[in-house]
Amino acid sequence: MASSVTGSGLPTGCSVFTTLPDILFIPEFIFGGLVWTLVASTRVFIENPQGWVMFVSIFCFVFTTIWFLIFVCGGNQSGVWPGLDAAYHFIAVVFYLSASVLLANVTIGIRALYNLSPAADLFKIYQEDIAAVVMAFMATLLYFIHAILSALRWKSL
Repeated sequence: MASSVTGSGLPTGCSVFTTLPDILFIPEFIFGGLVWTLVASTRVFIENPQGWVMFVSIFCFVFTTIWFLIFVCGGNQSGVWPGLDAAYHFIAVVFYLSASVLLANVTIGIRALYNLSPAADLFKIYQEDIAAVVMAFMATLLYFIHAILSALRWKSL
């Protein structure tokens, strides 16, 4: 039976869809894309935190796509890639954790604003922000698991 990884310890081609932690690319796309979409669809009250959330979600979405394509095309076969994989995912964890906390803080502020003057559109924005916070923390968790498993794979090589 053929191994799903090559000489460098990293999968290539369709084996990316069958190995852990690389299978986590798919839910990272989904949850990261949902964060991006939900934040982009709401009214922005506080520009700086939500701008950071948009930057992080777009940055991680684009770089995860690039990373995924490098893995699928087999461009990850030199000895430096396992370390780069772990480093990228740890950076993504730090970015997403900071963005998630800031987004949760903005959501709490929107709830306080809604309590002061209840309005239907404020409640809708609050609900969308809650969904974005949940998706952001899920993306953080997925990137964290991916980072830990990538670091373990890197250290085992």
